[in-house]
Amino acid sequence: MSKHRPSRILLQTTISTVEDDWNIARFSLLTDFLRVQRDPSGLPLFEVTARDRDPAGAPDRVLSTLDESDFDQLWLFAVDTGDGLTADDCAAIGRFRRRGGGLFVTRDHMDLGCSICSLGDIGAAHYFHTKNPDPDPSRHRIDDPFSSRILWPNYHSGANGDYQTIEAVEPIHPALADPTSPSGSIRRLPAHPHEGAVGAPPNDPSARVIAFGHSRVTGARFNIAVAFSSSERGGPGLAQSTFHHFADYNWDTRLGCPSFVDEPPGDAMASNPAALADTQRYVRNAALWLSMRGNG
Repeated sequence: MSKHRPSRILLQTTISTVEDDWNIARFSLLTDFLRVQRDPSGLPLFEVTARDRDPAGAPDRVLSTLDESDFDQLWLFAVDTGDGLTADDCAAIGRFRRRGGGLFVTRDHMDLGCSICSLGDIGAAHYFHTKNPDPDPSRHRIDDPFSSRILWPNYHSGANGDYQTIEAVEPIHPALADPTSPSGSIRRLPAHPHEGAVGAPPNDPSARVIAFGHSRVTGARFNIAVAFSSSERGGPGLAQSTFHHFADYNWDTRLGCPSFVDEPPGDAMASNPAALADTQRYVRNAALWLSMRGNG
């Protein structure tokens, strides 16, 4: 890739456009932030396309041909209940990564987003309730006791609108690097009352956990993100515990949320600009790393 061409990023959900759901419009702050990033010469770093999937029941016209596209990265927000990706979609995403494409895949609690289980090693990094459960049976327990309808995995890192303090794993991954921080790493990401679970697949030496979070209810330590370095298996990848790290509502609760979200929100993100700055640095770092341009 020419260093003068912006990295072409596809931000995509696994649901069709439904107003009262986590459609792609609810990630507008992320989209806008990526679009305004510039290199030292003032040239745009990223060219961003943001969309929801086509109606379920047939291959998505973009995902099912992703390997034939000119996209360099796919940021996939798995917000479906199990039917968000077809076999053709998964196959094309696999071919996209094998040709060197960068892949960022995130989901949420319990079985939300479990259609990503068919995405090879990056899919295998995501643990759900009924599909690909965490190999550690001691983690098959409810962490968030307040939303009784939601079963494990549901790590309670805090209220929507608040932030959590995360723990970077040494050596610090480029996606987490922050030269202005005393620790050299990003320390804060948005909180969520019931995060999902991720882990490094044991048969993939390119994968490692790069950050931990801590439950505010039980104190349990849980994985925030797993990174996959480029290898013979394909391009770089990131598996993230919850899409709420990137949703508008978790950056600024004034932008609203679907009607089924009923947990009381917090306001720590709004009252502490450093938390949003950390989150945005993580986004920029991740996008640069997935485009193999360094960590910014």
